[in-house]
Amino acid sequence: MSEYDNVRIGKLVLKGEKHKSKKRKHKDKSHDKEKKSKTNVDEDALRNGGWWKVTTTTEVIGSVAIQFGERTYIKALDNGLFTLGSPHDIGEGPAPEEILTAFSINEKKVSFKSGYGKYLKVEKDGMVTGRSEAVGSMEQWEPIFEDGKMALLSEIGTFMAIDPEDDACVALQKKVGPNEIAVIRSCAVRELKEKDDEPVEEKGDLQQVEKNFVKKFQKFQDKKMLINKEDVKELERAKEEGYLHEKLLDRRSKMKADRYCK
Repeated sequence: MSEYDNVRIGKLVLKGEKHKSKKRKHKDKSHDKEKKSKTNVDEDALRNGGWWKVTTTTEVIGSVAIQFGERTYIKALDNGLFTLGSPHDIGEGPAPEEILTAFSINEKKVSFKSGYGKYLKVEKDGMVTGRSEAVGSMEQWEPIFEDGKMALLSEIGTFMAIDPEDDACVALQKKVGPNEIAVIRSCAVRELKEKDDEPVEEKGDLQQVEKNFVKKFQKFQDKKMLINKEDVKELERAKEEGYLHEKLLDRRSKMKADRYCK
């Protein structure tokens, strides 16, 4: 086992900072009906071994890889420097030496720790090194997103890039050019948002649904909401047979206070 694999990734070293535990979000399960989920296939992630492209700073957390070029990532060396790794085949993710751990500093800035347990820093000469034990201002990076592209801004106002002459990781230029365009990839599990095609008025049980439709269409008289008092079982039957809207219209028409009913 290499020295790199023996390094245990720890927590972000920041004085005065307290680690906040993540709260798990529990989704409510509806017993009335099953929602149909649509799975969106990320073809770009599949081509990169399941590592997907981040698009916001809040996504830059946990295990990440910084990509320059086509399926090539910056690689940590045991001397504290970084170079561009070898190109990967389609469907292959980054190598262990190319995986970093990202930590959030604030809503704009992040820090990166290599597998050797050191933080990425921009030196005064523009070299990017991984030799810091803790995070100071020089170990902070700001992902800049614009027009679907991303560049990493250092504390000294220069952008991370790969030197085309020796493939070293540097931060020399104050303007973004082709060499400064990067991609941060993450392997974190994403919560895919299901497209909810159900109208707002049809959310809830049938009693609530009828109330929602009344509130939407009925002209209130004396600020009173007039709701049909008949059994809602006929609504259940109408829903199963596919004529719920017609039945709701019929029930509202009996109240004689609707804009679209007699």
